Amino acid sequence: MRLGCEGDGGGLTKSKLALVGLIPGIFAMDWISKRWIERHVSFWDTHAVIPGLLSIVHAQNRGAAFSFLADAPDVVRGVVLIGLSGVVTLVVAWMFRGALLKPETHSATGRLALALVLGGALGNLYDRILRGSVTDFVLFYWRDWQFPAFNVADSAISVGAVLLLIDLWRQKETA
Repeated sequence: MRLGCEGDGGGLTKSKLALVGLIPGIFAMDWISKRWIERHVSFWDTHAVIPGLLSIVHAQNRGAAFSFLADAPDVVRGVVLIGLSGVVTLVVAWMFRGALLKPETHSATGRLALALVLGGALGNLYDRILRGSVTDFVLFYWRDWQFPAFNVADSAISVGAVLLLIDLWRQKETA
């Protein structure tokens, strides 16, 4: 099924609609899950889901990944994180647009990866702009080891990044 005109990058197909719809879907899942945690889990309260492996925790991350810049002055942190996140989000959006308009230049995996990264980036950018921090709540750990808490947006970004690496590796193998 094509919605659109020939010559517009192949038209708006069901697969393109699904990819475009994935972006607000990720944003919505991220927003809903963060707001639920904020309303129902006390700050730094931990609830074991799988004891010894997975817990739900309410953490506010004022920094970037792994709390980078969390202790920087508010102005510095805001300018750097919001500015950098905004630029990166715009670049990913531009790449995603190009992947939709010229699908022959990007694999299905690459297009999916960009949609995941864009949806996650928008979710975290929204919180940074409006709230000054990002709510993290998924906590993996094993004995004395603990992975930093994360959220739905972080998961989408991470899965998208891994898919992009796989896609690049596949392209290199076929070249």
